[in-house]
Amino acid sequence: MTMMLERNEELKELAIKEMEAHRETVEGDHYRSRYHLMPPVGLLNDPNGFIQWNGVYHVFFQWMPFSTEHGAKFWGHYTSTDLVHWELAPTALTPGDWYDKNGCYSGSAISHKDKMLLFYTGNVKDEAGNRETYQCLAESTDGIHFDKKGVVLDLPEGYTAHFRDPKVWQHLDKWYMVIGTQNLAEEGRVVLFQSSDLKNWELKGDVTASGHQGLGSFGYMWECPDLFELDGTDVLLFSPQGLEPEGDLYQNVHQTGYLTGQLDYEDGKLSHGSFRELDRGFEFYAPQTTLDENGRRLLIGWMGVPEQGEDYHPTREHKWIHMLTIPRELHYVNDKLIQRPVPELEALRHERVEKTASLSNEKIEWTEMNGTVYELLLQLRKVDGSFSIHFRNHASMIFDSEEQKLTFKRMSFIDGNEESRSCSIAEVSELRFYVDASSIEVFVNGGEEVFTSRTFPSENEESLVFKAVGEVQFEAIKWNLK
Repeated sequence: MTMMLERNEELKELAIKEMEAHRETVEGDHYRSRYHLMPPVGLLNDPNGFIQWNGVYHVFFQWMPFSTEHGAKFWGHYTSTDLVHWELAPTALTPGDWYDKNGCYSGSAISHKDKMLLFYTGNVKDEAGNRETYQCLAESTDGIHFDKKGVVLDLPEGYTAHFRDPKVWQHLDKWYMVIGTQNLAEEGRVVLFQSSDLKNWELKGDVTASGHQGLGSFGYMWECPDLFELDGTDVLLFSPQGLEPEGDLYQNVHQTGYLTGQLDYEDGKLSHGSFRELDRGFEFYAPQTTLDENGRRLLIGWMGVPEQGEDYHPTREHKWIHMLTIPRELHYVNDKLIQRPVPELEALRHERVEKTASLSNEKIEWTEMNGTVYELLLQLRKVDGSFSIHFRNHASMIFDSEEQKLTFKRMSFIDGNEESRSCSIAEVSELRFYVDASSIEVFVNGGEEVFTSRTFPSENEESLVFKAVGEVQFEAIKWNLK
């Protein structure tokens, strides 16, 4: 036990040294975000343990401090009192025990008896690469320092060792946990467990799965499940791997989306409709939600996709890669999950510029609208033809009213060619852009659709150009963000 504690502390010290050794290199990158969460060094992926606890928001994250490659993950940790200004906290979990020696994989946080509890997947591999998986528990009395309690759930029969990402919540007098996995036939599914004491867990069965309830063949592995009630319906978020592209759908290497319906807590089954993608952009995966103290269902996602061009990210030259999305508030309206930026982000606004324009087969650029870090709100009064907005000569958003299609385009960071993501939409009345040094998040019609993508324009390119093919009338408000 003492050796394990020493190993965990040693890993934390090594991570600190790595941060200090590369601080200037990392912070010297002009692609570093101004208001998104990033790794202090190395690689970041899934958000973990998202919770508001004793008035403080906590976001943990999968972290590889020593490389911009995936490996034996730590849990990094940020805290905030306002969802806007974040502080890096001490490393929460390190892979220093027998049950997590190859990675403290993703999981969640709950509040219980004045403690914060973290549930996570311990990843173990032998010399031949064979995988073992354990669901583990860590506790904290201050939300900063965590005491590992070890394994609370072993792998049940019928599933492969790709069995991970526990999300825990309370319903009535019981605790529940969903885990993403695959069965022995390598078909993706989400499983449900129930507990009275958070230590002994009973398998209820598959919540739903590939091949169930009209899903058809639906991927070989489901990751990062999150099941919650929202505005009168139950929502299951998850990230299926192995979907084939269908028209504009499923264009990324791996996807993220949701099912809605009603969960029967007795038999553990979710009766649901069809799967819908949660985000239409290039980089969005493994989102996690929490219910905050104001009763809001909040979401943060990873602005990345596993195995999708990661070797080509230009930030790797500066010893870091990937970041998280802005926090979003969720609602369920007209059978659709709506995502809206949390209003707290308005605190970042300064230097407002407002313009109104009518364009006819022309383009316009106001120099006072140019920039690299800003929020842009467009109200579209008329679009007869197509309307496009061009960001830093590198990315663009186009609405074609005749095709009823909305498209985001960018220059690929892999080969420099233009690439696009699209969705069908009858009308676009509002577009809200959160532009950062190397990312753009687009909220359409108050969050009806969202496009999240990384962009890597030239450092000194600040142009913002509006273009009409046909007749377009719009109002634009831009705030610089700080």
